[in-house]
Amino acid sequence: MTRTPEGSFSRRALLRGAAAAGMATATTGAGLAATPTPALAGPAGFPTYRYVRDAFDRPLRYNPTGEFIFPCVRGVYDKISGYLGRYYLYYAPHDAPGGICLAYADRLEGPYTEYAGNPVVDRVLPTTTVSHVSSPHVVWDAPTRQFYLYFHGENHTTRVARSTDGIHFTNETPILSTNLVPNTTETSYARVFEHPVAGKGNRYVMVFMGAHTVRPGTRKIFWGWSPNGWNGWQFAPNPLVSPSGDGLTDISAPHLLKRNGTAYLAYHGSSGNMYLTEVGNNFDREVHLGVFHRPIASDNGRVASPTFGTDGGVEYLLYEAGPRLDARICVARAV
Repeated sequence: MTRTPEGSFSRRALLRGAAAAGMATATTGAGLAATPTPALAGPAGFPTYRYVRDAFDRPLRYNPTGEFIFPCVRGVYDKISGYLGRYYLYYAPHDAPGGICLAYADRLEGPYTEYAGNPVVDRVLPTTTVSHVSSPHVVWDAPTRQFYLYFHGENHTTRVARSTDGIHFTNETPILSTNLVPNTTETSYARVFEHPVAGKGNRYVMVFMGAHTVRPGTRKIFWGWSPNGWNGWQFAPNPLVSPSGDGLTDISAPHLLKRNGTAYLAYHGSSGNMYLTEVGNNFDREVHLGVFHRPIASDNGRVASPTFGTDGGVEYLLYEAGPRLDARICVARAV
């Protein structure tokens, strides 16, 4: 795999000026299935999206830092009974104290209602107390009929917790840290997907940001694999995708996409745009395909951390827009 040179970039500048991309069905958490190419298409025939509304139509009760980021939307109506709404939206502020939050709606387009008991996971964990918890990503594990919640706290440690109802999470367990990936000082913004890789004996993969001490460059995309999504995680020692292939200095918050019989990563970069790179089904390629999505005027120069789903045959994108310290979550529709 060809590696290209990078430049250094501060973490705060990256978070303020970067954008992230990702795609998963809200009902399954897997990569978006191939669909007919719409009238407007991005790299590799992925659809483009147009802003519809903000996810919330009123101020949030729990909003300790004036920001809410890293949305992850999941359809729960076909998985559990007694749900609050057909769709659960997970999100969090980043800065201390953070807190994993939940909202719900009967339409993927929203608007979403804030769960009265937020945060559903706070920084006081069963095993430790951290400065903050953030970047939630949830998958439904069909064999155990549980939701797995992945989140970070601190920036160097990713954790997993489990729930049968998508609200009350227990058994918080650290699964990734800088101790497990050589030459890293941060390992965070992880997303997990069902995706077997040849020779790994796995069912799940994880893609995440690593702040790399090996120069040139800092923030790059790494990956790992697990037989069950809960334990037995192993991590590749070298980056999977580097930013200079996009003419950037840093990239982060990757999301696995499946289309055209292959696999891609979408992620945000220090330009404020989203980018797309083909990594192949066995994560053995690095083919940079360019800009995946650009901010519009109301996004204030930054679109980040999207989550995708389909409702009534219509594809939607929920994403984080605006400066990180003043970000909000928006909804866009495929066009």
